[in-house]
Amino acid sequence: MRRQLPPLNALRAFEVAARHMSISQAAQELRVTPAAVSHQIRLLEDHVGLPVFVRNGRGLALTDAGAAGLRDLREGFTRLCAAMDAIDSLGEAGVLSVSVAPSFASKWLLPRLESFQRAHAEIDVHVSASMQITDFVKDGTDIAIRYGAGRYSDLSVERLLAESVIPVCSPEYLKEYGPFHAPGDLVEATLLHDDSPDNDPSCPNWEMWLSAAGARNIDAARGPRFNQSSMVIEAAVLGRGVALAKTALAARDLRQGRLIQPFSSAVKVDFAYYIVAPRAKLNLPKVSFFIDWLRNEAGHEEPLRLAVA
Repeated sequence: MRRQLPPLNALRAFEVAARHMSISQAAQELRVTPAAVSHQIRLLEDHVGLPVFVRNGRGLALTDAGAAGLRDLREGFTRLCAAMDAIDSLGEAGVLSVSVAPSFASKWLLPRLESFQRAHAEIDVHVSASMQITDFVKDGTDIAIRYGAGRYSDLSVERLLAESVIPVCSPEYLKEYGPFHAPGDLVEATLLHDDSPDNDPSCPNWEMWLSAAGARNIDAARGPRFNQSSMVIEAAVLGRGVALAKTALAARDLRQGRLIQPFSSAVKVDFAYYIVAPRAKLNLPKVSFFIDWLRNEAGHEEPLRLAVA
């Protein structure tokens, strides 16, 4: 059986005091009081049953017991420091595993990710696009971005972006099938449906949106259906019809003119995008770097000018 070791603080106090041959100088290096250093050395002496220092007129001197263990103890602390440096370097560089909802990955995260890579070239971001609940231990995931209500037990949770829903179409589609001055003008339009499995009861479908807008004579059940929000937006960009799009996902296409909003109507939804991670992961520099970058990107998101086309 391995013998029981004395407290690490006691060993550290002994090593520093032996290096300086001074209790007061050891206290300065360790940023504690001389009494605290003396107390730790006494704990070590009580543990081994032998004195490690003797006091003489000029200060401290090592006993045979102290001298016998000092070299290996110093080598041990050197190795311990090297081990912690190796662990810290992994936390600052290497692979950062990110789990993110597929539509948010393709429409929001990936177009921006190059700026993080430029700032942190030492970190390789591995993006896993999935709607499944993340098992951080089993999957080796460092951080996740999830669209939901923000209730994730035993995890650190921070809201990144709110969400709302607006009608969008391509300029070409509006030119060919418009103008659309009011929701009732969509009677001949192709409606694109978002059937993504978000389970957000506050997110309107076309039937809910048209009913709230007072458009009664439109068949809201007709039109192509897609199981990912990003696919609905891409279909609208390609001129396949009019979509109800999540603004955070459609923002880039709206700003770059691939989409326009035919009506100045936005419906806020209860769900939002959340940064989710185990609390222990927050101590890793690479995770902190990525979270700071996400906050910065979300904070500098230009407000959409929801101008009617």
